[in-house]
Amino acid sequence: MATRATALVTVLADSDQRLSHLIRSAGFRDWRAKVQATGGCAKPVRLAGAWAAQDAAGVRHGETEGSIFTACGNRRASVCPACAARYAADTFHLVRSGLTGGKGVPETVTEHVRVFATLTAPSFGPVHGRPVTRSGRPRPCSCGEWHSEHDSRLGSPADPSTYDYVGAVLWQAHSTELWRRFTITVGRTLAAALGIPPADLKDHLRVSYAKVAEYQRRGLVHFHAVIRIDGPDGPDTLPPAAVTAELLTVAIRYAARSVEVSTPDNPEIGVRTLGWGDQVDVEPIEAGTSDDPEQRVRDARVAGYIAKYATKDTGVTTGADTRIRSAEHIESLTVSEHHRQMMRTCWRLGGVPELAGLKLRSWAHMLGFRGHFLTKSRRYSITFSAIRQTRAEHRLAAHLAELGIEDTDTVTVINDWSMTGVGYRSDAEREYAAVIAETQRQRPSTRADQRLLAVA
Repeated sequence: MATRATALVTVLADSDQRLSHLIRSAGFRDWRAKVQATGGCAKPVRLAGAWAAQDAAGVRHGETEGSIFTACGNRRASVCPACAARYAADTFHLVRSGLTGGKGVPETVTEHVRVFATLTAPSFGPVHGRPVTRSGRPRPCSCGEWHSEHDSRLGSPADPSTYDYVGAVLWQAHSTELWRRFTITVGRTLAAALGIPPADLKDHLRVSYAKVAEYQRRGLVHFHAVIRIDGPDGPDTLPPAAVTAELLTVAIRYAARSVEVSTPDNPEIGVRTLGWGDQVDVEPIEAGTSDDPEQRVRDARVAGYIAKYATKDTGVTTGADTRIRSAEHIESLTVSEHHRQMMRTCWRLGGVPELAGLKLRSWAHMLGFRGHFLTKSRRYSITFSAIRQTRAEHRLAAHLAELGIEDTDTVTVINDWSMTGVGYRSDAEREYAAVIAETQRQRPSTRADQRLLAVA
């Protein structure tokens, strides 16, 4: 025990010495300002070049040369907490605007029919888990043991020799196509219930959604989604009164049971027919008014729930962030044997000519999942690009105001930057950047969003 304590004191002392040296070094304040500009990004891109703002008369203002940092933009909290926090905040506002209005979405969307749905993958064999009874009491796993929540076997096959790895990988690769067919079927089911020809449905209503993919411990994704019914012109118009939350729930459950995708025929595995799992959850989001405080809290919690999952890791550790280069590369990764076997299956199936279109080798690091973690229908709400553009314009306007430039419409911004490197040059820089990131995440302007993300 004494030896461990001594080692810990030594490590802390070395860390303090490194940080002290960094703080006393020449150019520290300039370096700190660059890191703060990225929010404390864990692995910023270093750029060198020049910047200037040129007015209509050709006069340049604030002309500067040197180096800057730009954030890496990685959405995974384990890779970059600072960029993940910004991505989660953007996701929160994107989803919430589709629930409560704002950012170009009318507040009347709170009166539309909306549900929160979860669709899962089917079973490809028994896996170790921590099942509970209907009353919430834990019960033993199918293997007969009681697993703790920290058991490394959770999510792995009870019998790897009989687990359908081929089916699991192919389902993962086709999950986004299953979702596309699911949304089409939901609309057609609503059309049938209303007595409307499917081709005319767009003249009566639109199915809008925002969904996020979350990895389960078994390495397969399931989808959490807000599904909203709009009128023919999108969120600006109310949906038909005949479309209720109950009817939408029925349509979702029917679509989840009925949609299928068939894989290309090939000599090795034949044809596989893939569909959703039996577990389909649908919870109505109560309709209300934009000035109802309880309604705003409920909608914010749903948005926070989705935003939280948008930055969760896959559970594949290093494998999730590294493109697989070869079959040998898979064996060197620090991943569970179950996830390693899924990667091996991706690599093997990626060499089957009939499955070449799936590009499974390119997506082996994601266990075959080829989609985006967050997607939405076009009319659901504002886009990430619009949110980021607004933020960039706000920062530019603030910078130009510091230079005494108020008429931003007549200013041309000249940027000339080239990349010189990625990341920090020392452990001290990385440690100090982590402190900056944590400090900025706790700023008062972001605490409200952070509380809602934590509650979700």
